[in-house]
Amino acid sequence: MTFLWYIPNQVDPGHRGDDAVQGHNSIERLTELARLTEDHGWSGALLGTGWGRPDTFTVATALAARTTTFQPLAAIRPGYWHPAHFASAASTLDQLTGGRLLINIVSGQDNLAAYGDSEGDQPQRYARTKEFLQLVRRLWTEEDVTFAGEYFSVTGSTVATRPVVREGRPHPRLYFGGASDAAQRVAATDADVQLFWGEPLDGVAARIARLRDLENELGREHPPLEFGLRITTLVRDTSDEAWADAEAKVAKMAETQGSRDQRWFKAVGQQRLLDLAERGEVLDDHLYTAPGKYGGGGAGTTWLVGSPDDVAKSLAKYRDLGITHFILSDTPYREEIIRVGDQLLPLLS
Repeated sequence: MTFLWYIPNQVDPGHRGDDAVQGHNSIERLTELARLTEDHGWSGALLGTGWGRPDTFTVATALAARTTTFQPLAAIRPGYWHPAHFASAASTLDQLTGGRLLINIVSGQDNLAAYGDSEGDQPQRYARTKEFLQLVRRLWTEEDVTFAGEYFSVTGSTVATRPVVREGRPHPRLYFGGASDAAQRVAATDADVQLFWGEPLDGVAARIARLRDLENELGREHPPLEFGLRITTLVRDTSDEAWADAEAKVAKMAETQGSRDQRWFKAVGQQRLLDLAERGEVLDDHLYTAPGKYGGGGAGTTWLVGSPDDVAKSLAKYRDLGITHFILSDTPYREEIIRVGDQLLPLLS
């Protein structure tokens, strides 16, 4: 199993209740977080993307240069990057770090006009992502690549610096998210790891079954798709303490709730999370749905709450379904890297 944390490369301090410390986005602060992941059992951390954030790939490069084992899971967007440019940049960073780079392909909506991009409806967006993934894989593994697609093309293209190749790793692993039918069809044929938000066990099991069916139906050419879970984990010494803190955090969120980013609520996966509250405030014993009423979406919509043993048992049930990649987080990020790494991860090894 792979365990990653989340490092918030955000312009504004206080992301999801994080400590609003001076220099929160400085290279010193971000490096401290990355080094703490190394010291407390984590393989690395996800770095999010989106127009209006510091550039994710630049942050990933800086943190990789200041660490030794830290694996940056750099989120990137087709359209923001041209496939050949990205393949070259990524393989260069992978080579310089000895094969530590991980990639998260994001196809959700963004402020496209701000960086001169445009795209059509959801099926077209994922059709473009599919071409991006196919072309990047070829550029990483072949020479003199010629490709003429609907969205991208190259002629006689060879990436000079190749990714690090190890057994079972021909290039950086490609993580991917999305719950729509169009997204699932791309994942089934062209991703390495499908990421799920914090849905209940029955929902994750159904999605895994659907993706396995699509692999067979669509004729996947790569090794079998792997699965990951991106979720908030609120861990305290005892279950009672964890639930008291979780309820207090949600009450504070309710008091300070501001405007929501409406782009979240057009996404199929996000709507699935929001709908969970109708089934109950707590599902599968430890999955807390109340934060979705007041949070910004994504991994902050549902939380796994409890003692280290409680949360470990919940994560083990996801593992039994076939989840092998876990991206966890809670705020304040610095303190929780240490707490969750020291108290929870040893129970899952």
